Amino acid sequence: MTANQIPATQNEAWGFWGTMNEHASAAWPLAMNAISDATHQPLESVRTFLDSRHGRHFADDVQNGLYQGQALQDAINAATQRWIGWTIGRQTSKQYGIPRGLPYLTGFVIHCEICEEMAA
Repeated sequence: MTANQIPATQNEAWGFWGTMNEHASAAWPLAMNAISDATHQPLESVRTFLDSRHGRHFADDVQNGLYQGQALQDAINAATQRWIGWTIGRQTSKQYGIPRGLPYLTGFVIHCEICEEMAA
């Protein structure tokens, strides 16, 4: 996949991009591809997730990996695996309407896409 096929952030001030600071431009395509591969969701949906407040929390997880000395790709992969390994529980399902038992990352990527479509 080439970098020009990856949708650009629409939220440079906040979300994943804003939280990644000086790592943002390098981290963006890595995170886009890692999350799309893990969730089997299109890059546009992943962009919507990364631009959301959930993307900011995902970036916090990546930043923790960097702080612990991981390389950028490793920190992104570790965060992706952690988020895909968690499942949507009862409370989150009630709060967001995401089906219980779905991988957390997949659920929130789809949730953010639905919210954007409803807002359009």
